[in-house]
Parts: sequence; C-alpha cells; structure tokens
Amino acid sequence: MATLSDLPDSVILEIFSYLPVRDRIRLSRVCHRWKRLVGDRWLWRHVDLTVCRMRPKVMWHLLRRYMASRLHSLRLCGYLSAGSQAPQLSPALMRALGQKCPNLQRLCLHGADLSVVPVTSLPCTLRTLELHSCEIPMAWLLRGRDPPVLPLLECLVLDRVPAFRDEHLRGLTCFRALRSLVLGGAYRVTEAGLEASLQELSYLRRLEVLGCALSADSTLLAISRHLRDVRKVRLTVTGLSAAGLSVLEGMPALESLCLQAPHVALEMLSPAEILSSCRTMPRLRVLELQGLGWEGQEAERILCQGLPRCLVILRAGPKEPTDWWV
Repeated sequence: MATLSDLPDSVILEIFSYLPVRDRIRLSRVCHRWKRLVGDRWLWRHVDLTVCRMRPKVMWHLLRRYMASRLHSLRLCGYLSAGSQAPQLSPALMRALGQKCPNLQRLCLHGADLSVVPVTSLPCTLRTLELHSCEIPMAWLLRGRDPPVLPLLECLVLDRVPAFRDEHLRGLTCFRALRSLVLGGAYRVTEAGLEASLQELSYLRRLEVLGCALSADSTLLAISRHLRDVRKVRLTVTGLSAAGLSVLEGMPALESLCLQAPHVALEMLSPAEILSSCRTMPRLRVLELQGLGWEGQEAERILCQGLPRCLVILRAGPKEPTDWWV
C-alpha cells in the first residue's frame, strides 16, 4: 500500500498548501524532503496569517526565511481587539515587505491599527489593498501627493473602517490607477460626499456600496451622473425605489448589477419593476439578487424569462459581519 512518502512532490505541496503557516513550519522538521518542500517557492506565493496572531519577531522570521520574492499575496491580522499593550503593525515592517517582496501584489489587513503607519510605507507594487475593520489616520489620504502613492493600485476594499469619511473618499484621487472601489459599512460617508467624490473618480469601472448610511436611490443617481463607464455595481438596496433604479436605464457599459437586501427586512421592488429597468441596459450580462427570498419562486422564473441573455443569480444574503469595536 502506498504511503505519504510515495506521493510526488507536486501532490505533497498541494496538501501542504491547505495547512496553516505554523503547521507548515513544523512539518519542515520531519525529514529532509519535507524541509525542502516547505521551502518551495510555490508554497509561499499566497500566505494567510489571519488564522493566528503572529508576533512581530515571528513575522520578521517568515519574511526573511520563507516569503521574500516568492510572495504574491498576503493576509495579515492586527491586534486591535487585543488591547493597547498588544504589538501593532509598524512602518518598518511595511517597508520591509516592499523591499524584500518585490512581487507582492495583494495585501489584506484585518483588525490592524494603521494610525502610525504612513501610506507611503506600503509596498509600491500593490495592485489590491483590502482593509477590514482597521483604523486609519486622516493623513493617509491627502490630496496633491507628488509623486503619487501606490502608483499601481487598481482595487481598494474598505470594509468596516470606522474612521473613513468624506474627506478620505475625496482623497482617493491620489491613487491614479484605481479602477475598483468597495465601501462596506462606511457609515460616516454622506450622500453629498459620495456625489462630489464620484465626480472626480469618473474612471472607476467597479463600485460596491454595502451597509453604508446611504440610500440606494441617491447612490444610483450619483453613479448614473458620473460613472458612465462603470461595468459592475453592487449595493445594499436600503431606500431603493423603481424611480431610483430607473436612473441606470441605458447605462452603456454596465455588465453586472447586484442588489443586496439589508439585514433588516424592508419593502422591496417587484420583479416586474426590476425587469423593466434591466431590459434597457444594453450590455447587462449578470443580475444578482441577494437576500430577497425569491429563490425557486415565481419571481425567479419571471426574471430568467425576461432577461434571456443575462445570467440571473438569486441567493441568500451574507451573514451579518462582526466588528472589533462591537
């Protein structure tokens, strides 16, 4: 009977890739072959350190010994929920990521205090930056930076960042390559702030506005006015009316539209009203409705038949997120 040692390196590497980083390092002590495999470049392309909190000393060891030029994407957890005496992410660590990991393109930070980390210390190779339940300072997004920061950044995800407000939103113009923006739980952003900011961010191709203190009608109106080339829109349908949805009629580039119901049930548009507006969007190919409870019902049949060239997806809504400050 075949044993683990009989498996080819490619299969063992695939198995190792599903293990937490801490377990991978422990496996390197088993035998010379496993030590060699744990150091393989392929295994360290995508690293998730959110499953356990890494002390700075351990993080520095991983950076020098394993990640370096191998690393393409990194998920990292901060210590916001661990008290004021817990270690925080430092500018030195962010600069080291940029210097030692020249291929790093995606950075996801969870529960991190970035109040002492200037945005200029982040790796300049980043194409995607995700901040989940993080604290950021106002100085992060100042207008008129020259040279521009993060010149390659194309996608920015701001998920439940409590300090994020209109001033930050207007400052996103410093990311000149930005094409995709996700705002989740940005309750300090106002309708006036969104309107003014989108006027300067007219080059966005994807916009998601989820769980914010904004009405869907005002959000769609701002999109229709300033994002004529947007291809993907996802938003929470709080305050959505038939008139509000109709402002998207004739949007020339819109390919994907997702309407997500809030966690508190509200009155919703009828399938016929949604169908009427979607039929006027010439390039619409995906319509996704989340949390409306229409799965397997007559509404699904009406939408699928009325939009034969469009993929209609009906699914349950996402679970309500928990935040470090709750």
